[in-house]
Amino acid sequence: MEALDLHCQMLLEDYRASLPTLQRLQDEVLRYLNDALNASGLVVTAVAARVKTEESLAGKLALKGGKYRSLTDITDLVGARIITFYTDDVDRIASMVEKLFDIDWENSIDKRKLHQLDSFGYNSLHYICRIPGYDFRFEVQLRTTLQHAWAAINHDNGYKNGIEIPREYLRRMNRLAGMLEMADDEFSRIRSELTDYRRRVQKLVKNGKLDDVLLDGDTFRSYLQAGPLNGLNKRIAAINQAEIQEAPMGQYLRVLRALNCNTLGDVNRLIKRYEEDAYLLARHQLGNTDLDIISSAIGLQNICIVCILSTGGGKIGLERLFDALNEYSEQNAALAELTYNQACMLPFMKK
Repeated sequence: MEALDLHCQMLLEDYRASLPTLQRLQDEVLRYLNDALNASGLVVTAVAARVKTEESLAGKLALKGGKYRSLTDITDLVGARIITFYTDDVDRIASMVEKLFDIDWENSIDKRKLHQLDSFGYNSLHYICRIPGYDFRFEVQLRTTLQHAWAAINHDNGYKNGIEIPREYLRRMNRLAGMLEMADDEFSRIRSELTDYRRRVQKLVKNGKLDDVLLDGDTFRSYLQAGPLNGLNKRIAAINQAEIQEAPMGQYLRVLRALNCNTLGDVNRLIKRYEEDAYLLARHQLGNTDLDIISSAIGLQNICIVCILSTGGGKIGLERLFDALNEYSEQNAALAELTYNQACMLPFMKK
């Protein structure tokens, strides 16, 4: 690095004297951003802030120190970066930043709009900002995870503007940049389409058009939110005046598929067909106990038990059910035996 002239050396001296202020500004910016993100509910990959090191500042001054009349003319002495999962979240967080800070629009830049062939990893949105009480401005960069990874890889390889590497490698890197940009856009598109899909499912469930909804993890959750098992669970809880404790239900998805449920309509018919026998089974299970807490899954579990036994699945079918719900265990065979014996006394087993 070439020697700095007197003006740049004075700027460095000012920097050293201003370090405590710059560090306070860094902490303040980070606090503002974290508080706003927490309040917004937006999920990001990372939020970080830093004060430019003396070595980095000296390198900047060696290249273009003459353009800065004072230290406050340098806009990136404090820098913050927010990395998002999705491209559309960059715009959401940009709106948040614009409300949070006083933006220096003249010096801010949206590099996404430059559309340079080799600029994917540098397509950040850069805001130059101020907050009250500080003479120094600071920079906030917004980019996606893929953009950040690309920029980091390029930096590691010493690649900048396509000058330092042969054209053969430049061409290959530009092809990769295009692929990553397409991936970035596709991730956002998929998320948007999934959101629309979930809204359509919720509307179909609300309107009772259950045969039009295929059974999957999302649709099953939407269906359960409508409370189709609430009545059965409350009747079961009343046997011992028990409290109902919420429990995860995702493991029932593959069980229901094994019972030939392909749509939410199939699930609904299964519940309606077997809920009375499921309640009678619960009476035999709980009637001679003092159990005062039951799982919210008990109603659906008993419906599956009754269905398996009614269709000839027997003890082997029950053991497979408990393996699916509880993972494989030698105790599942004993549980299947006990459950089978409890069910033998019920009318549906004598048909």
